[in-house]
Amino acid sequence: MDILINEIRRLNESIDRLINIFAPAIDETILDRYVAFRVALRHGSPVITGIERPDPVRFSELKGIDWIIERLIQNTEQFLNGLPYNNVLLFGPRGTGKSSSVKALLNEYHTRGLRMLEVPRDLLFYIPEISELIKKRKEKFIIFCDDLSFDEEERSYRTLKAVLEGGLEKRHENIAIYATSNRRHLIPERVRENLPDISNAELHPQESLEEKLSLSDRFGLRLGFYNFDQDTYLEIISNYIFLRNIQIDPEIVRTQALQWALSHGSYSGRTARQFIDDLEGRLKTGLNK
Repeated sequence: MDILINEIRRLNESIDRLINIFAPAIDETILDRYVAFRVALRHGSPVITGIERPDPVRFSELKGIDWIIERLIQNTEQFLNGLPYNNVLLFGPRGTGKSSSVKALLNEYHTRGLRMLEVPRDLLFYIPEISELIKKRKEKFIIFCDDLSFDEEERSYRTLKAVLEGGLEKRHENIAIYATSNRRHLIPERVRENLPDISNAELHPQESLEEKLSLSDRFGLRLGFYNFDQDTYLEIISNYIFLRNIQIDPEIVRTQALQWALSHGSYSGRTARQFIDDLEGRLKTGLNK
């Protein structure tokens, strides 16, 4: 009998090892070792991995979006203090500081227990499972969905809708969802959606349109970004020059910065940072011309 029991025990241990290989359990201790995380797939199952070096961007680097930062900080303060808060959607043109604004929150507030968990669009299906893992933690978690948008054929946005608002379960007080997107409503809108579609027997296209718009509506705080003008772009450049203590003639910087923007076709904050990275690198190698 003892031999049989030992064989059964070894068999169970082998099965457990196989399960862990092909459907690994999420290591909860990782939540104690990092402040930033991302969700990935391993053997078809979601796992949480720690981010060793989170982006160090700070609010002091961001210019031209002061009122947006103020609203974002206020909402996050409410979240951290256990007060009513909203999930947030930041939308607008590329390179205007949407993602940087969210990442700067982590650098500002991680000492107060803020944590950030990045979830790619393709893994939104797993947000309920991830929420179950972190809902009893003492830390406050922002689930960060960067560059979010959906094709017309996709249905994963329904999962996000239910998590944001609409499920039976009460919202977890230590979880907020912050998303960025180039699209205000996250899903493409077509002119034909405002017209009866006889070919597909869609006599009430407005109802289909309402379903799409209802996703962005579930973000209580929606903050719109806009393209920068030349003056704002140059202000961002000057701020980087100051923060990095770059010693160079301001007129040379202005000329080169405008040439850079012209070649890149944008006055965005991203273009400004890329120029500064290039300029600083050239100065430190003696190649600036």
